[in-house]
Amino acid sequence: MKSRAQQKAEHAAVKKIRERSELKPPEYYTDGILRGDRVVLSQALTIVESTSPLHRTLSSSIVSACLPHSGNSLRIGITGVPGVGKSTFIEAFGAYLIGNQQKKIAVLAIDPSSPVSGGSILGDKTRMEKLATETRAFIRPSPSANSFGGVARKTREAIVLCEAAGFDCILVETVGVGQSETTVHNLTDFFLLLMLAGAGDQLQGIKRGIMEMCDGILITKADGDNASAAKRARTEYFSALHLFAPSESGWKPRVEICSAITNTGIDHAWSIIHDHEKWMKERNLFDYRRSTQDLQWMHNTIKDNVLANFFSDSKNKIALSEAEKLIKQRKISPFDAAEKLVKQSWENLRSDPISGEIL
Repeated sequence: MKSRAQQKAEHAAVKKIRERSELKPPEYYTDGILRGDRVVLSQALTIVESTSPLHRTLSSSIVSACLPHSGNSLRIGITGVPGVGKSTFIEAFGAYLIGNQQKKIAVLAIDPSSPVSGGSILGDKTRMEKLATETRAFIRPSPSANSFGGVARKTREAIVLCEAAGFDCILVETVGVGQSETTVHNLTDFFLLLMLAGAGDQLQGIKRGIMEMCDGILITKADGDNASAAKRARTEYFSALHLFAPSESGWKPRVEICSAITNTGIDHAWSIIHDHEKWMKERNLFDYRRSTQDLQWMHNTIKDNVLANFFSDSKNKIALSEAEKLIKQRKISPFDAAEKLVKQSWENLRSDPISGEIL
Protein backbone atom coordinates (compact mmCIF):
# COMPACT_ATOMS: atom_id res chain seq x y z
CA MET A 1 0.00 0.00 0.00
CA LYS A 2 1.35 3.40 -0.97
CA SER A 3 2.19 5.85 1.78
CA ARG A 4 0.44 9.21 2.00
CA ALA A 5 3.66 10.93 0.92
CA GLN A 6 3.90 8.74 -2.19
CA GLN A 7 0.27 9.39 -3.07
CA LYS A 8 0.81 13.13 -2.63
CA ALA A 9 3.91 13.07 -4.85
CA GLU A 10 2.08 11.13 -7.58
CA HIS A 11 -0.87 13.52 -7.40
CA ALA A 12 1.48 16.51 -7.80
CA ALA A 13 3.19 14.86 -10.79
CA VAL A 14 -0.14 14.13 -12.49
CA LYS A 15 -1.27 17.69 -11.84
CA LYS A 16 1.88 19.11 -13.51
CA ILE A 17 1.40 16.88 -16.56
CA ARG A 18 -2.25 17.98 -16.83
CA GLU A 19 -1.28 21.65 -16.47
CA ARG A 20 1.35 21.38 -19.20
CA SER A 21 -1.06 19.68 -21.58
CA GLU A 22 -3.81 22.24 -20.97
CA LEU A 23 -1.64 25.34 -21.35
CA LYS A 24 -1.71 27.17 -24.67
CA PRO A 25 0.66 29.82 -26.09
CA PRO A 26 0.25 33.41 -24.82
CA GLU A 27 -1.16 34.54 -28.18
CA TYR A 28 -4.17 32.24 -27.74
CA TYR A 29 -5.19 34.02 -24.55
CA THR A 30 -4.30 37.52 -25.72
CA ASP A 31 -6.20 37.20 -28.99
CA GLY A 32 -9.23 35.78 -27.19
CA ILE A 33 -9.22 38.56 -24.61
CA LEU A 34 -9.00 41.27 -27.28
CA ARG A 35 -11.96 39.63 -29.07
CA GLY A 36 -13.94 39.84 -25.84
CA ASP A 37 -14.16 36.05 -25.49
CA ARG A 38 -15.39 35.48 -21.92
CA VAL A 39 -14.27 31.84 -21.79
CA VAL A 40 -10.71 32.74 -22.75
CA LEU A 41 -10.76 35.70 -20.35
CA SER A 42 -11.80 33.38 -17.51
CA GLN A 43 -9.04 30.93 -18.43
CA ALA A 44 -6.47 33.73 -18.47
CA LEU A 45 -7.64 35.03 -15.09
CA THR A 46 -7.26 31.54 -13.63
CA ILE A 47 -3.66 31.46 -14.90
CA VAL A 48 -3.00 34.93 -13.47
CA GLU A 49 -4.37 33.90 -10.05
CA SER A 50 -2.44 30.62 -10.02
CA THR A 51 0.57 30.21 -7.74
CA SER A 52 1.99 27.42 -9.90
CA PRO A 53 5.51 28.10 -11.27
CA LEU A 54 4.29 26.69 -14.60
CA HIS A 55 1.81 29.55 -14.88
CA ARG A 56 4.05 32.39 -13.72
CA THR A 57 5.88 33.03 -17.02
CA LEU A 58 2.71 32.56 -19.09
CA SER A 59 0.81 34.95 -16.83
CA SER A 60 3.48 37.62 -17.23
CA SER A 61 3.37 37.29 -21.04
CA ILE A 62 -0.43 37.60 -21.13
CA VAL A 63 -0.50 40.68 -18.90
CA SER A 64 2.34 42.38 -20.81
CA ALA A 65 0.58 41.81 -24.15
CA CYS A 66 -2.72 43.16 -22.81
CA LEU A 67 -1.21 46.20 -21.08
CA PRO A 68 -1.12 48.44 -24.20
CA HIS A 69 -4.84 47.74 -24.71
CA SER A 70 -5.81 48.61 -21.12
CA GLY A 71 -6.44 51.84 -19.22
CA ASN A 72 -9.65 52.90 -20.97
CA SER A 73 -12.07 51.96 -18.20
CA LEU A 74 -13.24 53.64 -15.02
CA ARG A 75 -12.06 51.66 -12.00
CA ILE A 76 -14.41 51.82 -9.01
CA GLY A 77 -13.60 50.34 -5.62
CA ILE A 78 -16.56 49.42 -3.43
CA THR A 79 -16.21 48.57 0.24
CA GLY A 80 -18.30 48.57 3.39
CA VAL A 81 -18.97 46.82 6.65
CA PRO A 82 -20.36 43.26 6.61
CA GLY A 83 -24.13 43.28 6.14
CA VAL A 84 -24.20 46.63 4.36
CA GLY A 85 -25.42 44.92 1.18
CA LYS A 86 -22.43 45.30 -1.15
CA SER A 87 -23.47 42.52 -3.54
CA THR A 88 -27.08 43.71 -3.62
CA PHE A 89 -25.99 47.25 -4.36
CA ILE A 90 -23.52 46.15 -7.04
CA GLU A 91 -26.22 44.16 -8.81
CA ALA A 92 -28.54 47.19 -8.87
CA PHE A 93 -25.73 49.59 -9.75
CA GLY A 94 -24.44 47.29 -12.49
CA ALA A 95 -27.92 47.03 -14.03
CA TYR A 96 -28.15 50.84 -13.98
CA LEU A 97 -24.78 51.23 -15.72
CA ILE A 98 -25.74 48.72 -18.40
CA GLY A 99 -29.28 49.95 -18.98
CA ASN A 100 -29.04 53.71 -18.39
CA GLN A 101 -25.41 54.44 -19.24
CA GLN A 102 -24.86 51.75 -21.90
CA LYS A 103 -21.75 50.53 -20.12
CA LYS A 104 -20.05 47.17 -20.30
CA ILE A 105 -19.03 46.19 -16.77
CA ALA A 106 -16.74 43.71 -15.05
CA VAL A 107 -17.15 42.90 -11.37
CA LEU A 108 -14.11 41.59 -9.50
CA ALA A 109 -15.66 40.31 -6.28
CA ILE A 110 -13.08 39.41 -3.66
CA ASP A 111 -14.23 36.73 -1.20
CA PRO A 112 -12.51 36.18 2.15
CA SER A 113 -10.26 33.12 2.35
CA SER A 114 -10.24 30.85 5.37
CA PRO A 115 -7.03 31.26 7.42
CA VAL A 116 -7.31 27.55 8.29
CA SER A 117 -8.06 25.78 5.01
CA GLY A 118 -7.28 28.62 2.61
CA GLY A 119 -10.65 27.98 0.98
CA SER A 120 -13.13 30.61 -0.14
CA ILE A 121 -16.91 30.53 -0.55
CA LEU A 122 -16.89 32.55 -3.78
CA GLY A 123 -20.60 33.18 -3.44
CA ASP A 124 -20.82 36.66 -4.98
CA LYS A 125 -21.85 35.33 -8.37
CA THR A 126 -24.82 33.51 -6.84
CA ARG A 127 -25.81 36.67 -4.95
CA MET A 128 -25.90 38.61 -8.24
CA GLU A 129 -28.21 36.28 -10.14
CA LYS A 130 -29.75 38.90 -12.46
CA LEU A 131 -26.47 40.63 -13.24
CA ALA A 132 -24.80 37.29 -13.95
CA THR A 133 -27.23 36.73 -16.84
CA GLU A 134 -26.46 40.08 -18.48
CA THR A 135 -24.47 39.77 -21.71
CA ARG A 136 -22.73 43.11 -21.01
CA ALA A 137 -21.61 42.05 -17.53
CA PHE A 138 -18.77 39.80 -16.40
CA ILE A 139 -18.52 38.66 -12.78
CA ARG A 140 -15.34 37.12 -11.45
CA PRO A 141 -15.29 35.98 -7.81
CA SER A 142 -11.75 35.52 -6.51
CA PRO A 143 -10.34 34.43 -3.15
CA SER A 144 -8.57 37.14 -1.16
CA ALA A 145 -5.91 34.59 -0.15
CA ASN A 146 -5.67 36.53 3.12
CA SER A 147 -4.00 39.40 1.33
CA PHE A 148 -3.75 42.82 2.93
CA GLY A 149 -6.93 44.87 2.74
CA GLY A 150 -9.01 41.98 1.48
CA VAL A 151 -7.87 42.47 -2.11
CA ALA A 152 -6.53 39.47 -4.04
CA ARG A 153 -2.84 39.78 -4.87
CA LYS A 154 -3.52 39.50 -8.59
CA THR A 155 -6.40 41.98 -8.79
CA ARG A 156 -4.25 44.53 -10.63
CA GLU A 157 -3.49 42.06 -13.39
CA ALA A 158 -7.17 41.07 -13.53
CA ILE A 159 -8.10 44.72 -14.08
CA VAL A 160 -5.67 44.93 -17.01
CA LEU A 161 -7.16 41.84 -18.67
CA CYS A 162 -10.75 43.02 -18.19
CA GLU A 163 -9.91 46.42 -19.66
CA ALA A 164 -8.23 44.79 -22.65
CA ALA A 165 -11.42 42.75 -23.12
CA GLY A 166 -13.34 46.01 -23.60
CA PHE A 167 -15.11 46.57 -20.29
CA ASP A 168 -15.93 50.24 -19.60
CA CYS A 169 -16.33 50.02 -15.83
CA ILE A 170 -14.41 47.75 -13.47
CA LEU A 171 -16.08 47.32 -10.09
CA VAL A 172 -13.79 45.94 -7.38
CA GLU A 173 -15.71 44.68 -4.35
CA THR A 174 -13.54 44.22 -1.27
CA VAL A 175 -14.10 42.00 1.74
CA GLY A 176 -14.78 44.99 3.97
CA VAL A 177 -13.90 43.39 7.29
CA GLY A 178 -12.45 46.46 8.94
CA GLN A 179 -8.86 46.01 7.76
CA SER A 180 -7.04 48.88 6.09
CA GLU A 181 -8.48 49.42 2.62
CA THR A 182 -5.39 51.25 1.36
CA THR A 183 -4.85 48.51 -1.20
CA VAL A 184 -8.15 49.00 -3.01
CA HIS A 185 -7.67 52.76 -2.88
CA ASN A 186 -4.40 52.23 -4.77
CA LEU A 187 -6.16 50.08 -7.36
CA THR A 188 -9.03 52.30 -8.40
CA ASP A 189 -10.00 55.76 -9.67
CA PHE A 190 -12.91 56.16 -7.26
CA PHE A 191 -13.33 54.68 -3.78
CA LEU A 192 -16.97 54.25 -2.70
CA LEU A 193 -17.84 53.49 0.91
CA LEU A 194 -21.20 51.90 1.73
CA MET A 195 -22.52 52.47 5.24
CA LEU A 196 -25.58 51.57 7.29
CA ALA A 197 -27.74 53.93 9.29
CA GLY A 198 -27.63 53.32 13.06
CA ALA A 199 -25.01 50.60 12.79
CA GLY A 200 -23.96 51.07 16.42
CA ASP A 201 -20.88 52.22 18.29
CA GLN A 202 -19.10 48.92 17.66
CA LEU A 203 -18.38 50.09 14.09
CA GLN A 204 -16.92 53.46 15.02
CA GLY A 205 -13.37 52.14 15.26
CA ILE A 206 -13.26 51.02 11.64
CA LYS A 207 -14.88 54.06 10.07
CA ARG A 208 -12.33 56.82 10.41
CA GLY A 209 -9.46 55.31 8.40
CA ILE A 210 -11.73 54.32 5.52
CA MET A 211 -13.66 57.60 5.57
CA GLU A 212 -10.42 59.53 5.20
CA MET A 213 -9.71 57.71 1.94
CA CYS A 214 -13.18 57.50 0.41
CA ASP A 215 -14.31 59.68 -2.49
CA GLY A 216 -17.99 59.18 -1.74
CA ILE A 217 -20.33 57.59 0.83
CA LEU A 218 -23.66 55.87 0.22
CA ILE A 219 -26.04 55.09 3.07
CA THR A 220 -27.69 51.85 1.98
CA LYS A 221 -31.05 50.24 2.80
CA ALA A 222 -32.82 53.62 2.84
CA ASP A 223 -36.27 52.09 2.56
CA GLY A 224 -39.28 51.36 4.76
CA ASP A 225 -38.86 52.21 8.44
CA ASN A 226 -35.14 52.78 7.85
CA ALA A 227 -35.63 55.65 5.37
CA SER A 228 -35.74 58.41 7.99
CA ALA A 229 -32.73 56.95 9.83
CA ALA A 230 -30.78 56.91 6.56
CA LYS A 231 -31.51 60.60 6.01
CA ARG A 232 -30.27 61.44 9.52
CA ALA A 233 -27.15 59.34 8.93
CA ARG A 234 -26.49 61.23 5.69
CA THR A 235 -26.41 64.52 7.61
CA GLU A 236 -24.18 63.04 10.33
CA TYR A 237 -21.64 61.62 7.88
CA PHE A 238 -21.60 64.79 5.84
CA SER A 239 -20.78 66.76 9.00
CA ALA A 240 -18.14 64.23 10.05
CA LEU A 241 -16.32 64.54 6.73
CA HIS A 242 -15.66 68.21 7.47
CA LEU A 243 -13.51 67.14 10.44
CA PHE A 244 -10.96 65.49 8.16
CA ALA A 245 -8.16 67.26 6.33
CA PRO A 246 -9.00 68.00 2.67
CA SER A 247 -7.62 65.62 0.05
CA GLU A 248 -4.67 66.57 -2.15
CA SER A 249 -6.98 66.85 -5.15
CA GLY A 250 -9.30 69.27 -3.38
CA TRP A 251 -12.26 66.96 -4.00
CA LYS A 252 -14.85 66.96 -1.19
CA PRO A 253 -16.53 63.55 -0.71
CA ARG A 254 -20.29 63.58 -1.10
CA VAL A 255 -22.83 61.59 0.88
CA GLU A 256 -26.06 60.19 -0.58
CA ILE A 257 -28.68 57.59 0.35
CA CYS A 258 -29.95 54.69 -1.72
CA SER A 259 -32.00 51.52 -1.67
CA ALA A 260 -31.16 48.61 -3.92
CA ILE A 261 -34.48 46.99 -3.00
CA THR A 262 -36.66 49.88 -4.22
CA ASN A 263 -34.02 50.85 -6.80
CA THR A 264 -33.93 54.47 -5.61
CA GLY A 265 -30.84 56.64 -5.31
CA ILE A 266 -28.73 54.29 -7.46
CA ASP A 267 -28.27 57.10 -9.98
CA HIS A 268 -26.80 59.24 -7.17
CA ALA A 269 -23.83 56.90 -6.99
CA TRP A 270 -23.08 57.36 -10.69
CA SER A 271 -23.54 61.13 -10.39
CA ILE A 272 -20.87 61.30 -7.66
CA ILE A 273 -18.47 59.06 -9.59
CA HIS A 274 -18.98 60.93 -12.87
CA ASP A 275 -18.46 64.34 -11.19
CA HIS A 276 -15.32 63.06 -9.48
CA GLU A 277 -13.90 61.79 -12.78
CA LYS A 278 -14.56 65.18 -14.38
CA TRP A 279 -12.97 66.99 -11.42
CA MET A 280 -9.81 64.89 -11.58
CA LYS A 281 -9.41 65.13 -15.36
CA GLU A 282 -9.93 68.90 -15.44
CA ARG A 283 -7.03 69.25 -12.99
CA ASN A 284 -4.81 66.67 -14.75
CA LEU A 285 -4.95 64.48 -11.65
CA PHE A 286 -6.65 61.44 -13.15
CA ASP A 287 -3.63 60.16 -15.06
CA TYR A 288 -1.29 61.31 -12.28
CA ARG A 289 -3.15 59.13 -9.78
CA ARG A 290 -2.90 56.14 -12.10
CA SER A 291 0.82 56.62 -12.71
CA THR A 292 1.36 56.76 -8.95
CA GLN A 293 -0.60 53.52 -8.62
CA ASP A 294 1.59 51.90 -11.28
CA LEU A 295 4.68 52.72 -9.21
CA GLN A 296 3.01 51.21 -6.17
CA TRP A 297 2.21 48.14 -8.30
CA MET A 298 5.91 47.74 -9.05
CA HIS A 299 6.92 48.07 -5.38
CA ASN A 300 4.30 45.55 -4.27
CA THR A 301 5.37 43.11 -6.99
CA ILE A 302 8.98 43.34 -5.81
CA LYS A 303 7.87 42.51 -2.27
CA ASP A 304 5.76 39.58 -3.50
CA ASN A 305 8.61 38.19 -5.60
CA VAL A 306 11.14 38.53 -2.77
CA LEU A 307 8.84 36.64 -0.39
CA ALA A 308 8.02 33.97 -2.98
CA ASN A 309 11.72 33.42 -3.76
CA PHE A 310 12.66 33.29 -0.09
CA PHE A 311 10.11 30.63 0.85
CA SER A 312 10.64 28.54 -2.29
CA ASP A 313 14.44 28.28 -1.88
CA SER A 314 15.46 24.85 -0.54
CA LYS A 315 18.30 26.25 1.60
CA ASN A 316 15.97 28.76 3.17
CA LYS A 317 13.44 26.04 3.94
CA ILE A 318 16.05 24.05 5.89
CA ALA A 319 17.29 27.14 7.73
CA LEU A 320 13.73 28.20 8.49
CA SER A 321 12.90 24.79 9.96
CA GLU A 322 15.97 24.93 12.21
CA ALA A 323 15.14 28.46 13.31
CA GLU A 324 11.59 27.41 14.21
CA LYS A 325 12.95 24.66 16.47
CA LEU A 326 15.25 27.12 18.25
CA ILE A 327 12.40 29.57 18.75
CA LYS A 328 10.20 26.85 20.27
CA GLN A 329 13.07 25.94 22.59
CA ARG A 330 13.39 29.65 23.46
CA LYS A 331 17.06 29.60 22.46
CA ILE A 332 16.67 32.53 20.06
CA SER A 333 14.20 35.38 19.71
CA PRO A 334 11.91 35.56 16.66
CA PHE A 335 13.49 38.91 15.74
CA ASP A 336 17.08 37.61 15.84
CA ALA A 337 16.03 34.49 13.93
CA ALA A 338 14.39 36.56 11.20
CA GLU A 339 17.42 38.82 10.85
CA LYS A 340 19.74 35.82 10.65
CA LEU A 341 17.57 34.13 8.01
CA VAL A 342 17.47 37.26 5.85
CA LYS A 343 21.25 37.70 6.04
CA GLN A 344 21.84 34.05 5.20
CA SER A 345 19.42 34.24 2.27
CA TRP A 346 21.22 37.31 0.95
CA GLU A 347 24.57 35.52 1.14
CA ASN A 348 23.10 32.61 -0.82
CA LEU A 349 21.92 35.01 -3.52
CA ARG A 350 25.35 36.64 -3.79
CA SER A 351 27.07 33.30 -4.31
CA ASP A 352 27.57 32.24 -7.90
CA PRO A 353 25.62 28.97 -8.22
CA ILE A 354 28.14 27.60 -10.77
CA SER A 355 31.60 28.60 -9.52
CA GLY A 356 30.70 29.34 -5.92
CA GLU A 357 32.43 32.68 -6.16
CA ILE A 358 30.94 35.80 -4.58
CA LEU A 359 29.31 38.01 -7.20
